[in-house]
Amino acid sequence: MLSGDAINWFGEVRLDKYRDEEAESPFEVIHALNLLLTAGATSVWQKLAGQGSVTTFDGTNTYICAGTGNAAPAVGQTDLQGATKFRKIVDSAPTISGNSFVVVSTFGATEANFAWEEVGIANHATAGILLNRVAQSFGTKAAGMQWVLTGTITLL
Repeated sequence: MLSGDAINWFGEVRLDKYRDEEAESPFEVIHALNLLLTAGATSVWQKLAGQGSVTTFDGTNTYICAGTGNAAPAVGQTDLQGATKFRKIVDSAPTISGNSFVVVSTFGATEANFAWEEVGIANHATAGILLNRVAQSFGTKAAGMQWVLTGTITLL
């Protein structure tokens, strides 16, 4: 048996909070680590092997999700856990640079105005596969605020 360096998944989200859509700089920035879910990992392998009919995580099918659930992340979860959820299409196609996959969604003044306790990346507006999930209190988004969430997944 050969030994070597392991490949690790490193997932991070960054939330930039703006008081309004006109603000030039955020009033708060929050970073959090996330968990790769089994369904998300399976979809990556299926795409790599050309198996199944997995919807691609691309510019027309990738959504960043925010919700009110505060249950601890577990690999078997398939959706956000809270009763209140909002999925926002990414601002543009994911960026792939070296070993990183990056997506960004801008939540406008009237979108997802509730307490954000969890976030993730999905490949459908209402269902599909949830790739990853993080549970952390991000604060309460109020009307008039603009929040920009960036999800980065890196293989190390």
